[in-house]
Amino acid sequence: MSLWHSSKARRVLAALRLIGWSVKRASGSHGVLQRAGWPDHVSAFHENDEIGPAMMSLIAKHTGLQPDDL
Repeated sequence: MSLWHSSKARRVLAALRLIGWSVKRASGSHGVLQRAGWPDHVSAFHENDEIGPAMMSLIAKHTGLQPDDL
């Protein structure tokens, strides 16, 4: 069973900002996030999109996001 549940993209972005990520640049649904000590992360979701558990797991792997951060 996955540690992750589905979540709205706006909630994920808010959680990423709380753990230190910031928007480097954005255009439409695509945004590049940056955080010191981490490679840039590209997000391609509209804020009302639902992100499933598998994609949440990948985002966590690349950003350090934890289930408790949501």
